[in-house]
Amino acid sequence: MANCRLFPLLILLLLSFQSLLTAHEDPSYKDIQVGVILDMESGAGKVIYHCITMAISDFYAANPDCKTRIVFMTSDTKGEPLHAVSAALDLLENTQVQAIIGPESTAQARFLEVLGDKANIPILSLSTTPFSNRNPNLLGIAQDETSQFKGIAAMVELFKAKNVIVICEDTANGREMATYMAREFQEKNIHVTYTSLISTSDSNQQVREELHKLQTMQDTVFIVHTPPSLASNLFSMAKELGMMGEGYMWIVTSKTMDLLGSMDAEAIESMQGAVGFRSYFPSSKELHNFLLKWRKEHDALDPFMEVDSNGIWAYDAVYALAMAVERVQTTSLLDEMLRFKFHGLGGEFKFMNGRSISKPMEVVNVIGKGDRSIGFWMMDTGEFVKEIEKLNSSSNQGLESIMWPGGTTTLNPKRRMLQTNGNKKLRILFPGSSRFQNIAQISVDPRTNLSVVSGFCGDVFNAAFNSLDYGVGVEVVPFSSKDGITYNDVIQKIYLKEFDAAIGDFTITANRSLYVDFTLPFTDLGVGIISRNAKDSMWIFLDPLSANLWITTAFFFIFLGLVIWFIEHRTNEEFQGSAPQQLGTTLWFAFSTLVYAHREKLQSNLSRFVVTVWVFIVLVLTSSYTATLSSLLTVQQIGMKEMSIGFQGLSPVGVVYNKLNVVEAWSEKLYAPEDYAKALTTGRFDAIVAEILYMKTFLAMYSGADFSLIATAPTTNGFGFAFQKGSPLAREMSTQIAKMCEDGTLKALEDKWLKRESALISKDFSSPTPKLLNLYGLRGLFLISGVSMVSALLVSIICLVREKWRMKDKMKIWRCVLHRSSEIHAHESDVESTV
Repeated sequence: MANCRLFPLLILLLLSFQSLLTAHEDPSYKDIQVGVILDMESGAGKVIYHCITMAISDFYAANPDCKTRIVFMTSDTKGEPLHAVSAALDLLENTQVQAIIGPESTAQARFLEVLGDKANIPILSLSTTPFSNRNPNLLGIAQDETSQFKGIAAMVELFKAKNVIVICEDTANGREMATYMAREFQEKNIHVTYTSLISTSDSNQQVREELHKLQTMQDTVFIVHTPPSLASNLFSMAKELGMMGEGYMWIVTSKTMDLLGSMDAEAIESMQGAVGFRSYFPSSKELHNFLLKWRKEHDALDPFMEVDSNGIWAYDAVYALAMAVERVQTTSLLDEMLRFKFHGLGGEFKFMNGRSISKPMEVVNVIGKGDRSIGFWMMDTGEFVKEIEKLNSSSNQGLESIMWPGGTTTLNPKRRMLQTNGNKKLRILFPGSSRFQNIAQISVDPRTNLSVVSGFCGDVFNAAFNSLDYGVGVEVVPFSSKDGITYNDVIQKIYLKEFDAAIGDFTITANRSLYVDFTLPFTDLGVGIISRNAKDSMWIFLDPLSANLWITTAFFFIFLGLVIWFIEHRTNEEFQGSAPQQLGTTLWFAFSTLVYAHREKLQSNLSRFVVTVWVFIVLVLTSSYTATLSSLLTVQQIGMKEMSIGFQGLSPVGVVYNKLNVVEAWSEKLYAPEDYAKALTTGRFDAIVAEILYMKTFLAMYSGADFSLIATAPTTNGFGFAFQKGSPLAREMSTQIAKMCEDGTLKALEDKWLKRESALISKDFSSPTPKLLNLYGLRGLFLISGVSMVSALLVSIICLVREKWRMKDKMKIWRCVLHRSSEIHAHESDVESTV
């Protein structure tokens, strides 16, 4: 009875099976072959393949009336680029494929670019790296990974870091991505200090050694662009070396962050505090259902197989391809794909310039067992926002608070830069026994028992360093020149990294700059000459003119009087009289021209010519005399030859003092202001050459009525603070010193320590050295005067001689006339007597 009841059911099943076979033999749709080229042995390849099969299943389940069906023709590349090209050529030549999907590898995708016109069908590339447009059929469906580099550079700039270290995989793609990143950082004036290339085949020891090298570079901002497997090993080693502590900044690209969920708990724990960029997929019902379906299908088979960004992009691309295949009528499939757009799992799907449009990147902070979203990088606007839904809100700008490595919410990478060799304080050398207390002082704080620096140099350092807010302590280590330690020895200790810096009165020189980095100078440049002011003397009025000039001038006064007397005394009654009277008048007239007080009226033009020239000479002499005497009353004259000079013993100015034209001198080192004063007061030295800051300090300690700065020359580069080569502190401190100079802080500190009202310091420190007037320098004037006097005297003599000759001729004529007249008179007398 039961068998009878089962018979109709069996007949029904057979009829149904026959109908299915008939439907299969006569399908109502057209098969469209699509090539799939993937590395089926890799996890990424498996995820992509499962996603595209799910996309086809979901599409035709939602669209059962389609007249086309996509059929995959799968080729396994086994991770070899040449296999990818071979598979593509085989599909193009031996099958009727209408499109090709894959491969996901950058190297394999690059090989497909060479296909050119051979592939007149769409090739949907899953490579995240940019490619050339030599093949217009090659369409990029994955997000361009270089698009996030602008956001990374903007983040580094946001936190005011100036140097970064880039860590990439040691492959052709890794090196290329490092170049792309360097360009973006360069546009933000951020320097890539070092690019570290690490291979997946490197041992743990090799990775550890590479990280240790990075640790000693003092840079604290690291950009990691590696696959997850390499990133896991990298962060584990970094944590062991203490590089995941306070002060470090780690930024991880989407190459790792997109697959963070597939990394084990230990790797995520070692990444605590890192900030990463990952692909953003907006929440939607479709995405939620897809993820549920994925877990249901794959958790039982492979719970570690997590869907990633490549899988979602591949899903959307195949879904779009199925719709485009169904819509194609008169246009080609490639044209249809290029103008096709829809809203998929990953948001809007659309091609622009042969690549899927750029979408926002999500910025996440690795905390606990996963990550926390802290904002988004908007590709189109180039800015960070906290929520995409509030793009136009000003309060939405920026990022949420970040938990940095070490568990701190405030990032201070500068602090870590100063923690060299594990030190928690900056170790600084400072002159412990400076004899110029105004420049450098050191004392011990009774509360902390720590050394405290002051003086001008100490206050400048404290003001500049405190304004940087590095958050690290400073340990001051005094050194003493009394112990035989020279300033060059200190520079050597900085060079050997025994100490972090040296502050005080360190002169910047070219040789020292080879071993350390100096800040900008915070003092005046160059050296100066200081000397003792003139002594009070009753004969100081004689000093402006040399002895030979005094004698020559007196001679010319007398000579002038004689010339004028010779020319005038014969005709001018004022120059006549008794011999004593004529002598007095002559000398009075000559010396009265010194003050232009002569009152005698000159009758001869020759006399007037001589006096005019002489008055000009007197004008030059008196003006020069007045100027020189004024200088001598203020500054003691220093002869520039055969003089004795002292110079600052702790400074290198002793080798440059001859640039002040001081030659043929003997010199000696002086170390303290007291040595300066004693040397000048006793006359042991005529002058002291030292840097201007020493000069200012000396004049602030001693009366300006006794000593003065009389000359300067820009022969040194001033004082600067010395830091280890490559230390960022040198640059940062230089910036602060420049600001202090601009806002007047530096001038205020100088006035505090170096200003003294009684010190007569020239404002520009360029008081000219007075020069004695001598005959050699003024010989031209006396030559002019002498020529004029001699010429006038000669002309006068010639005129006198001519006049004498004329008078002699006249006398002869008169004698002849008188003689002839007497003869005529005598003859007439004889005639009369005869008559």
